[in-house]
Amino acid sequence: MLLNIVRLRYADPPTFLDTTQVIAGYSVSRSVSGAFYAYPATAISNYLTGSSTYTSGESPTFTYQPVTGEQYAENVVRPISPTVIIPLSLGGLPIDVLLRLTAQSIDGLSNFRGLGAGPSGGGSVRFYLLLHDLRELQLAGAMTVRITNDSPPDAKGDDPSKKPAGSNGAEHVYLVLSATSDSNLLAIQAEVRRLLHLDAQAVEAEIVYGPYPKRPGQVAILTRSMLAMLTQLAYEIEVPEEDIKSGRTPPTIGQLGIDSRPEVAIHSGPEAPDRRYAAIQYNDTWYWIDEKDFQSKLAFTMVQVLSALAATNHAAAAVVTIPAG
Repeated sequence: MLLNIVRLRYADPPTFLDTTQVIAGYSVSRSVSGAFYAYPATAISNYLTGSSTYTSGESPTFTYQPVTGEQYAENVVRPISPTVIIPLSLGGLPIDVLLRLTAQSIDGLSNFRGLGAGPSGGGSVRFYLLLHDLRELQLAGAMTVRITNDSPPDAKGDDPSKKPAGSNGAEHVYLVLSATSDSNLLAIQAEVRRLLHLDAQAVEAEIVYGPYPKRPGQVAILTRSMLAMLTQLAYEIEVPEEDIKSGRTPPTIGQLGIDSRPEVAIHSGPEAPDRRYAAIQYNDTWYWIDEKDFQSKLAFTMVQVLSALAATNHAAAAVVTIPAG
């Protein structure tokens, strides 16, 4: 994953692999030997000896298959549905980090862009203010997510409970602003409603895909694909200055909205530090994520989780073979 991010920064094609088989092999051997001599000698070690050995080994084998064709289009190029992304916040993942990684825009408020957007990334400040407010509500328990299979009301306001049986569509996800008596949280909720163009008394809003909502009471999120997500991270990498001056890669994006640091801080240098979370070598330069940078490690882990969610492999799952006996 880290290598793909670096390759995209230098306009090299990324490579995505699918694990098709895992073979785990283990070996253990033990031996004990000893000897006793009846004829005494000058020292005990001359007639009483013993030895023992213990060895173990592990030799796993992984079989990979390149992701190509229709599977590549679905796993890498197609945007991830917001109904898949938003419920991840119920597991405690920071919603601001989640949306910074996956959302290109929310109700017209634009996230930063990498290529061709200049040193600032071209993002809207209100986008980051919205994410900050949502995170504050999430931490205080004043915001949650509701998942249902009920069909939402149509444009005419029909009650979904009165529709014929079997008319329910796909799963629907709603952003819910929970009841609270805290005046500060109430003010933040009011600001979120204003930024999302919701009614002043709205309690929840349906999450839909797109640049703008189709009807009142919806929040439209234009999500990114895995390829777009990795490309954005690529333009935040700290690359050698000589690579920028020589034209091998564009300048690194600096200020990101109201944040002064990238979501995943990837450093570079002639040698990787001893303590690193992940590191790869590319064109005689090392790129790594600091082992002490918790925010970067969390965001990078979320990217890998999203990659697994984006995978829609129709072939048989990986086969795990463990020799026994």
